[in-house]
Amino acid sequence: MTPAVIARSTRTGCGAASPRCSVWCWSGVARSHGGPGRPRSGGTSSRGDAAGPADPAAVAPPPGVDVPDVVRPAALAPPAPGAGPLDRAAIAAALAPLRDKDLGPHVLAAVAPLTGTGFAYQATEGLPVAMPASTTKVVTSAVALFLLGPDRTFATRTVLERSGTTPRLVLVGGGDPYLTRTPASTDDGTSPTYQPKRADIRTLARSTAASLRASGVSVVRLGYDDTLFSGPAMNPRWEAGYFPEEVSPISPLWLDTGRTADGRTRVANPSATAALEFRRELGRAGIKVSGTTSHAAAAASATAVAQVHSPTLAQIVQRLLEVSDNNAAEVLLRQIGVAEGGAGTFTAGQAAVARVLKANGIDLGTSVLYDGSGLSRSNRLAPQVLVDVLRWAASDRAPQLRPLLAGLPVAGYTGSLDDRMDQGPPAGRGRVRAKTGTLTGVTSLAGIAVDRKGRLMAFALMADRVKAPKATLARTAMDDAAAGLGACLC
Repeated sequence: MTPAVIARSTRTGCGAASPRCSVWCWSGVARSHGGPGRPRSGGTSSRGDAAGPADPAAVAPPPGVDVPDVVRPAALAPPAPGAGPLDRAAIAAALAPLRDKDLGPHVLAAVAPLTGTGFAYQATEGLPVAMPASTTKVVTSAVALFLLGPDRTFATRTVLERSGTTPRLVLVGGGDPYLTRTPASTDDGTSPTYQPKRADIRTLARSTAASLRASGVSVVRLGYDDTLFSGPAMNPRWEAGYFPEEVSPISPLWLDTGRTADGRTRVANPSATAALEFRRELGRAGIKVSGTTSHAAAAASATAVAQVHSPTLAQIVQRLLEVSDNNAAEVLLRQIGVAEGGAGTFTAGQAAVARVLKANGIDLGTSVLYDGSGLSRSNRLAPQVLVDVLRWAASDRAPQLRPLLAGLPVAGYTGSLDDRMDQGPPAGRGRVRAKTGTLTGVTSLAGIAVDRKGRLMAFALMADRVKAPKATLARTAMDDAAAGLGACLC
């Protein structure tokens, strides 16, 4: 399989059960050509049945047309085995760039077959854990997919309370990380990052207005409910300067990930901002809103009015992994807490992550995570944990985790890796999919690679004592090591 084909697989993801197909297949081929056993168009085959397209060699030419026999080309290469033992010496040679002094004195690495058990290579000198930075999102995404399922969506809705002389309409946040102000353009297929179709507050306001008018309501009071999440909106383990530069206050009700309409900065109260925007759109849609907009939990007896739905969790995961979206990752951590422990807090979310990993045979050991994005400099993670999570996602026992692997950026082609790994072995481009991790003094990569023998492996490479002037050089050394895994004969 060529690097170009591998790169395109991230555009649509894969639905097959086998880890090899779900990681490396180009589902765009199946979609545009019908796929195995499917007609190319119209629902029937060229033979007039629904059995799929006929073998071209079995189709007779039209009367009077003389054509040569179909020649079947020989295979260009034997099928790639996917699994198999890895050569430790070959892996060590491929990872030689990790000895670069620019990476600093604390460099950890782990490499293993994508399927099976055991490790082909481990380097854990000194402390066995390191600051993971955004590779933390691999763990968060895996647990979210496991608990909620790849098809899960999150609804932002309106409900009506008919109390008092004027009924109260309540805007209820459901934890949609990508709710927007207005209908957003969708992915045009040429961007290096995936852009799912998003729900928007304008559409919700118009649907709500139409439903209210149909029930004879033209004037309402307005409230907003963001009680799905609780606890502090900013993680106490984060640096004070993260707002507004790096992350918004985490809320189940926000617009454009908590940013202002022009996208230039983040707002201090995303829920209230969303409610005010909704109020304006409701007025434009012909519903009068009286009084002030209040913060209140919706009554259990309220009547449903309208709702809009987020992209699926699989689509959310792909987007957040490709662009390393801190905000979306933190919303998913809260959703994990709600699903597993009934509380949408940072602590409930992270406790649920630890429980789910343990229940699935992944030992955290001395690893500890305090958030879902990796922004906390207090996080510590062993590279073996990241590798085990990737292998969990590839295993037959967890098919719902496949979007994690399919959503990883492709080296040299998509997302946060579209302009990386261009100085290492050329054969590594397109053969490596990985999540990046970057903080001051930290550079890391965790992902999967297919070597030139076709063997699939999971890897995690981490360095967390990089001197600031060496940051770019350290990142290049890390990239070269990862590209070496794709280029090697391991």
